[in-house]
Amino acid sequence: MNSNTQQERATGAVLGAFIGDAMGLGPHWYYDLDALRRDYGAWITDYTDPLPGRYHAGLKGGQLSQAGFILKLLISSLVERAGYDEADFCRRLDEDLLPLLDGSPVCGPGGYTSQSMRELWRQRVQQQLPWGQTGGPADDTEAIERTLALAVRYAGQPARLAGAIAANTLLTQTDPAVVAMTVAYGAVLGLLVQGHTLNEHLSGKLMRLVNKGELPFHHITGENLQPPRPGDPDPPRSGMFASPDALLTPSYMAAAAADPDIRIEPAWKVSLVYGMPCAIYHQLPAAYYLAARFHDDFESALLHAINGGGQNQARAMLTCALVGAQVGLAGIPQRFIDGLEGCDRLLDLAGALAGDIGK
Repeated sequence: MNSNTQQERATGAVLGAFIGDAMGLGPHWYYDLDALRRDYGAWITDYTDPLPGRYHAGLKGGQLSQAGFILKLLISSLVERAGYDEADFCRRLDEDLLPLLDGSPVCGPGGYTSQSMRELWRQRVQQQLPWGQTGGPADDTEAIERTLALAVRYAGQPARLAGAIAANTLLTQTDPAVVAMTVAYGAVLGLLVQGHTLNEHLSGKLMRLVNKGELPFHHITGENLQPPRPGDPDPPRSGMFASPDALLTPSYMAAAAADPDIRIEPAWKVSLVYGMPCAIYHQLPAAYYLAARFHDDFESALLHAINGGGQNQARAMLTCALVGAQVGLAGIPQRFIDGLEGCDRLLDLAGALAGDIGK
């Protein structure tokens, strides 16, 4: 078990996410790696300004994108309401985000609006649909980028964690597989905040929570994925995700990272192995791999996530939340904290959220 305190791990997870988001602001969405190296050099090591004509143009290195802005909104709601209050979070979106958008990609805080949020704006503002009818089919990690705060808040309460993350995800994304993978990421982060390590044994711990009825995933196998015995009843499917596979992915990635016969060198090429695009099925394997390989090295995890190009902002955000939870706040190099715009406020929010765990 991790020797850092739970509060240190939780604070590290939240700050890690903010740092990953801000680090991706400048070199975001370069699918041409030669162009990335031309514009930012052979190896990005710090916050950078977006170039004119690129995503987030006009912002400065160390500022948050819209994903970071929304994460901050949810954390503020969690702290002020002493837990997840969906009506309060939706009110904040109605008052503090949606009026700043116009349905186009290049608009609003952070300089760029994701597919999920553009669809939310159309359904909520243009069509005036009620909350609960605003979700869409986007298959990206947009929901994870905010619900990681729920994973931190409800670390140690897996059923509550899963319920809150699923409900919040459905506000913007309704594909069942996307919801399942989003909840699974939150369950992983919750275990890391508790002090577990992202390794080949973590999925077994998640499956034990499934067996106890604390995570809503359907499965028919026994302990260690053994086959069912004759006469075993089919587990009830109501309210459960179709399979446990989203919970198994992390340990496969961790096993690959630890296997001396499987090497991705340099590690930033994980983006080429698992894919550079935005979709959740590209992003999660890369984030799990990097977070397992660099479980005790925040800087390496961050820089390899960023220098892989493509949707490097989400990759860095997800990776750094997982690694931040493993190294704790003290394991994050101070220069990455100091370079964040508004770092004192972000630290206060992260610390307050961490202090509420278990309440």
